[in-house]
Amino acid sequence: MRLFVAVNFNDDTRTKLMIMRDELRSRSKKGSFSRPENMHLTLAFLGECNTSQTNSAKAAMDSIQFDPFYLKIDRTGRFRRDSGDIWWAGVRCSEAITKLHNDLRSALEKEGFETEKRKYDPHITLGRDVRTSEEQRSVTEFGEMINEIELMCSERIDGMLTYTSIHKRKASQ
Repeated sequence: MRLFVAVNFNDDTRTKLMIMRDELRSRSKKGSFSRPENMHLTLAFLGECNTSQTNSAKAAMDSIQFDPFYLKIDRTGRFRRDSGDIWWAGVRCSEAITKLHNDLRSALEKEGFETEKRKYDPHITLGRDVRTSEEQRSVTEFGEMINEIELMCSERIDGMLTYTSIHKRKASQ
């Protein structure tokens, strides 16, 4: 199974992300744009995992403690690629999200996972392979209280990329 640990969003946040995505799509020549149900914030990408590794990922998630925190989305941006850019909604870094990411990464490493060492840049993918003259910009801030993280399985079902939650970890309070 191809796995990652993520924050999923409530309907209100997802609707606002869809508006951002649709504005980008309307100003783009091409691109593959995220489906609403696939919009999430990745905390850790694990890749292909067998049953033992899946259980280890669950154990790592269950070993960390985190308090509920407010996640703020406040801008759009892109990672430049020759084939077309990856456009995203930017999550404002906070002490809470940085601590959650670092604690999760440490717990996963203790369970034998190799994790990315580069600086964590929290974002929500709006589209891939996007060709547009759109510029990165600030948006009216929005967000929600985050009370849980989820272990997600990524697979193609009937040719469509589908993310399914297979384990959840609630915040401490």
